[in-house]
Amino acid sequence: MTRLNRRDLLKAAGAAGALNLVWPLAAGLSPAQALEAAQALGADYDPAPFTLGVASGDPQPSSVLLWTRLAPEPLAAEQKLPEIVEVDWVVAADPRLRRVVARGTAPASATLGHSVHVPVSGLRPNTRYWYAFTALGRRSRVGRTKTAPVGRVSSVRFAAANCQAFHDGFYAAHRGIARENVDFVVHLGDYIYEHGQVGGVPADHVRDHEGPGIFTVADYRRRHALYKGDASLREAHAAHPWFLTWDDHEVANDYSGTGGGAPFMQRRAAAYQAWYENMPHRDGGAGTSAALPDPEIHRVRRWGDLLELTVLDLRSYRSAQNLSDGTILGAGQKTWLKRTIDRAPDSWHVWANSIMLSQLRSRPGGSFMFTDQWDGFLAERKEVLGHVHSSGMEDLVVVTGDWHSAFVDDIRPDFDDVTSPVIGTEFTAHSVTSGAYSASWNATNGPVMGAGNPHLKYFEGNRYGYDVYEVTPERFSAHMRVVEDRRDPASPVSTLTTFHVDRGQAGSYEDPATKSSPAQYRRD
Repeated sequence: MTRLNRRDLLKAAGAAGALNLVWPLAAGLSPAQALEAAQALGADYDPAPFTLGVASGDPQPSSVLLWTRLAPEPLAAEQKLPEIVEVDWVVAADPRLRRVVARGTAPASATLGHSVHVPVSGLRPNTRYWYAFTALGRRSRVGRTKTAPVGRVSSVRFAAANCQAFHDGFYAAHRGIARENVDFVVHLGDYIYEHGQVGGVPADHVRDHEGPGIFTVADYRRRHALYKGDASLREAHAAHPWFLTWDDHEVANDYSGTGGGAPFMQRRAAAYQAWYENMPHRDGGAGTSAALPDPEIHRVRRWGDLLELTVLDLRSYRSAQNLSDGTILGAGQKTWLKRTIDRAPDSWHVWANSIMLSQLRSRPGGSFMFTDQWDGFLAERKEVLGHVHSSGMEDLVVVTGDWHSAFVDDIRPDFDDVTSPVIGTEFTAHSVTSGAYSASWNATNGPVMGAGNPHLKYFEGNRYGYDVYEVTPERFSAHMRVVEDRRDPASPVSTLTTFHVDRGQAGSYEDPATKSSPAQYRRD
C-alpha cells in the first residue's frame, strides 16, 4: 500500500491551491479550522482541557516533576480560560490511583500558558508511580513515572530520541518508546522545528536555508501544541519520565545564545518560555507563576551507583563558531563540567549531548563538514577532552542527536592524532522523523567519511528511529531501533544493530549477531 507522509500531503495541498485547508498554523485560520487541518494530517488530542496530555521529568530518588498544560483549544493563540485555574494532582502506587501517596493543588496561570509544573517530593527510590490531574471538572489521562534508585544497581535501560519534524512523518518511533521497558527517556533536542513556510510548504531541516519563522510566545505555543497532536508523542511522555536538553530548532536554525540584537533576544526568550511551558522540566522557579522562566538545562543526575548522567546545554551560552577563543559551553558551564569530571564517581558516565562531539571531516585532510557542531569550537573540545583524559575518568559514553543519521565514533582528546588514546564512545542516534540525506548521498559519502575520520566506526543514514541503551556494571549496549516506515503511524519497530562497550575498556564493538545489517560504512 502506498503511504503519504505529512510532507507529501502538504505538497499535494499546495499544488492544489488548498494549503490554508491543510497546514494547521497557516495565517487566518480559526482555532477550529486549525484543528480540522491538523486532524487531516493525522493529529488528534486528548479530551479538553488536558488536550496536550501529561508528562513527568527529571526523576530523582525521592522526587519527580509532573507536568500538564490546560489548552481546551490547543491551536488557539490564547486560551479562553480564567487568569488562574486551580489544578488538582494526585500520585499513587497503582494505575487506578487508589493507593494515594501524595496529592495537592497547583495554580495554572495565563502568564505561563496555563502550564503546571509540580515537583513532588517524599517518594520512595526506584519505585513506579502513577499520577493524574483534575481541573474544570475533568480528569486527565493517567501517567506513569519512576524515581531514581540509590546504592547498588544491577541494570538500567533508557531510550534516546531527537529531531522530530512534524511535517516529515509520523511518530512511530515514540510509539515504540512508549512500549519499551525503560527507566527513563532522554530527548536530545529539535523537539519542534521553527521553520515557516517556503513556497507554500514548511521548510526542510536544512542547514543553509530558513524560511519565515515564528517569533512570539503565542507562535511557539501553537507549534508545540501541533507537535503534541501526535498521539504517539503524548503516549511516550505518559509512559516514562524524561530528561531534556535542546538544540537549535527550539528557537532558530544554528543560533548562538549569546549572539544577535534585541529582536532576536526577544525571540529567544519567547521560545524558551514556550519550551518550558510545554515540557516536564524541573527549574529553579518550577511550581510558581510569579516570574517568567529562564530554563537552566545543564545538570548531573545519578542512577544509583551504576550511571552518572550529565545533561549539557550547547546553545544558551555559546559564542559564534570558528573563533580561536570560541566557546560552545560558556565559561560557567565549562567550569561546572570540569568540576563534574574531577568528582566523577566509579560508574558509567553518560553525557546527553545535542550535537556531534566527534570530529567529522568531509574527506581525508579536508574541511569540517559542519562547524555548528563541536568542530566549530576546536580549542574548547580539545581542552574538555584533554581534561577527561588527564583526570583519569573512564567509561565515558556520549549520546548525541541532530544528524538524522546513526554514527558510532571513538572519542580521542586529539582526533587528528591517530595515536591519541581512545577515552570514550559516542553514539549518534537516528532521527525520529526529520529528513536525512538521500540514500545515494549516504552510499557515496559513507565511505568518504570513514576514510576522512579514522575514529568513525559506523554510519547508517537511510533509516529513522531511536536508541535504547542497556547498562550493567560490566557492559554498555546501544540498540539502534528503527521504524519500517515513518509514513505509517503504526509502523513496526526492529533492531537494526547493537554495539557494546565493555567496562574499563575504551572503545566499542558491534555485536556479531547484527554485524551483517545494512550500513553505508563499517570499519572492519
